Amino acid sequence: MLRKSLLIAGFAVLMAGTASAATEKFHATLSPGAEVPPSQSAGSGEATASLDTVTRELSYDVTFKGFSSGVTAAHIHGPAPAGKNAGVVAPLGTAPKSPIHGTVKLTEEQEHQLSSGMLYVNIHSRNNPGGAVRGQLTPVK
Repeated sequence: MLRKSLLIAGFAVLMAGTASAATEKFHATLSPGAEVPPSQSAGSGEATASLDTVTRELSYDVTFKGFSSGVTAAHIHGPAPAGKNAGVVAPLGTAPKSPIHGTVKLTEEQEHQLSSGMLYVNIHSRNNPGGAVRGQLTPVK
C-alpha cells in the first residue's frame, strides 16, 4: 500500500511539472509609431500574455494611458508582421478601461501565429478609430 501511495504521489509531482512546462509568455509594447500608418496619439501601453499550450487558452493583461480622447475598442489582430495590418482575432472590449484582463481560446493555427510573432494588440480611440497604439506580441525568452 505504501508503494502504491508513493507511486501516485510521484505521478502527481511529474504531472504538475509537465503542466507548468506547457506555458509560454508573450509581451508587447504599444506605441503610436507601430500603427500602420503611424498615429499621432499621445497614448501608450503594454500587453503581457500567457499561453497554455495544452488548452490553447491565452490569458492577457493590457494596460494603457495618455489618450487625449476616449478609448473605443481593443483587439488582438492577426496574422500580420509589424508594418502590416490584419483582421480581428479576438475582441478585448468595447470602450475598455485600463487594465484589461481576460482569456481567449486560440485555434491551433492562431497558436502557431502567436508563437511566430504574427499577432498584435491594437487599441482604438475616438481620435484614432483605425488604431491609436499597437504592439506585436513576441515570445518572452
